[in-house]
Amino acid sequence: MIRSSFFFLALCASQLHAQDDLLGLLGEEETGPEYTTASFKATRVVNGLSLENTAHGVLDFRISHRFGYLSAGREQFWGLDQAFIRLGLDYGITDRLMVGLGRSSFQKTVDGFAKYKILRQCDAGCSMPITLSFAAGSSITTLPANQVPWYAEGETDYFTNRMGYYFQVIAGRKFNESFSLQLMPGVVHRNLVASTQERNDVINLGGAGRYKLSKRLAVNAEYYYVFPDQLGPAPGVADGKYRNSLSMGLDIETGGHVFQLHCTNSFAMYERGFITETTGDWANGDISFGFNISRVFTVHTPKKPVE
Repeated sequence: MIRSSFFFLALCASQLHAQDDLLGLLGEEETGPEYTTASFKATRVVNGLSLENTAHGVLDFRISHRFGYLSAGREQFWGLDQAFIRLGLDYGITDRLMVGLGRSSFQKTVDGFAKYKILRQCDAGCSMPITLSFAAGSSITTLPANQVPWYAEGETDYFTNRMGYYFQVIAGRKFNESFSLQLMPGVVHRNLVASTQERNDVINLGGAGRYKLSKRLAVNAEYYYVFPDQLGPAPGVADGKYRNSLSMGLDIETGGHVFQLHCTNSFAMYERGFITETTGDWANGDISFGFNISRVFTVHTPKKPVE
């Protein structure tokens, strides 16, 4: 009886193995979907988030730097005597979920965010044509109370008055090996604003694109449009107007580094700042040269499923 059972199991195994070989010859073996990669070279286009996430178990250390405006003239050495910096750490909890934390010298701000990929564009194995992500974050200034720009004279310095939040959808597509495009509708919420002329919730629409020049070089641009009648007068600006953030740059990939060179009219490198508080006017030479340096480290290697 035992011999008969072993003979039967061996026969079934050989039949299954033969069937697998036949399916392989016919090209019918089941494989998982192949997701699109490298839509952008980094997780940020310039200031704003891109379609890309840090991989599961990977830590991305980012140094972002902005000089002053070219329009500052020779007294400020055309902006090079001024500097704003952000240090950030982004981590991939899974291939879909990443979190980040940063500290900026602009308004002495601490910011954090989480971003989740809801849909992933496929090259093969499924028919999803786009990547869709949702991002949410917050920021808080640590400036002395008498220096917080949206505080009125005598304003009570509540902790919540220093805070702002943003919520953003990122939808895009890598059309071919060279060209990627994304749209970023979102809202920035500010717990406290300077006057009744301003809205606490600022609706905006961003757009970004990337064109690959070579294996290691790519040009990109991003623009954030703030819908009218949401922002009040800008303090310290001749015409009292806030501007939409416009940035253009060049990405250089060198091994484990991505080096981004760019020009922008925004000093801030977190969403509340560059979406709602940009004052630079490209037409007047209010252009800041800057760079981002990204260095990734694998701190955790996910276990592969046993085949």
